[in-house]
Amino acid sequence: MKKPLNLTLPHARRIWLHAQRLDEREPFGAGPEATRKAVEQLGYVQIDTINVIERAHHHILFTRIPNYRRSDLTQAQSVDKSVFEYWTHALAYVPVRDLPFYLDEMKQHRSEPMRWYADADPNDLKKLLRQIRKDGAISIRDIDTDELVEKDHPWGSRKPSKRVLQYGFFSGELTISERIGMVKTYELMARHFGKLPKASTERQIDTYLLDRALTSQGLISGPSVMHPKLRFSSELARQIETRRRKKALLPVTIGDDPTLHYATPEALETPEPEGPPLVHILSPFDPLAIQRRRTSLFFGYDHVFEAYVPKAKRKFGYFTLPVLAGDEIVAALDLKTDRAAGKVLIQAWHWVGKGNAAEHKTMLEEELGRFERFQLRD
Repeated sequence: MKKPLNLTLPHARRIWLHAQRLDEREPFGAGPEATRKAVEQLGYVQIDTINVIERAHHHILFTRIPNYRRSDLTQAQSVDKSVFEYWTHALAYVPVRDLPFYLDEMKQHRSEPMRWYADADPNDLKKLLRQIRKDGAISIRDIDTDELVEKDHPWGSRKPSKRVLQYGFFSGELTISERIGMVKTYELMARHFGKLPKASTERQIDTYLLDRALTSQGLISGPSVMHPKLRFSSELARQIETRRRKKALLPVTIGDDPTLHYATPEALETPEPEGPPLVHILSPFDPLAIQRRRTSLFFGYDHVFEAYVPKAKRKFGYFTLPVLAGDEIVAALDLKTDRAAGKVLIQAWHWVGKGNAAEHKTMLEEELGRFERFQLRD
């Protein structure tokens, strides 16, 4: 095989930032259509419950849609039905156009339940489905017949019916038709979407995973495509080799790291962004930060999520946000939104990498103002 092309770190970052659409201020426009376009470009947007600042899914979309409003996501999910919730490496918003690639996994969950709902009774699900079919979509708050139990983990529920709802959701009988905060409304899949498409084959799913990563990452590797797994499947490896032989994919390395990556010839031609460098305060669940090894390789920044670290042992703070300025991660901020006081509190401010007050403080403060306005926007 021909020796891989070696890319400089700035070149590699340029490709990834462009694929993530972080190299321009308003790449998708505004409104619910922008939300759909952003989710389709990224492949998925992770959902998280922590709300010391705005929740991760809204934060990730705001980073790429300056005039984003929470109602845009509600419209996309519940009215336009252009995005839906399902499991990728975590619970996430996924484009509805990609639904066929998840139907086989849903079917598998019916016979191989996950531990969160493994003890749910299929007969209870049948009863619940009959109720929803008759009375309409419900949330867990609408179920008042449970005998409450003790939680078995911090994210659990005292209502046993939660496991039944999860069973219906993961097995594809139910979908989340609306989300208000973290309260989910469950509807019958067929009633929400209408006639469901045909499930994709395993080969089609592998192709989808490959193409999704190429679109959202620009430069891909085994861990980046298979996250949180670390290696390509045998089928994906064959597909990559076929594309490499056709020169549709080119092998590359980045800086001094020997890890083999692949990119399309078009991605390698990604131009330099125009105008002054943009500043983005990133969610720790942003696609640019969630794969820690990849973030470390590209940016030389090792993010540690310290929300579950004892306070005395935290280095940066409870909910630290990486700050991107141009193509460098220059700071890590521990922020908290005080909604009653109408302001964002800076708990800690750390310069990292090439970050320094003389070069970056003014532009970062300007972005903090924009970020605060978003936090407090209705």
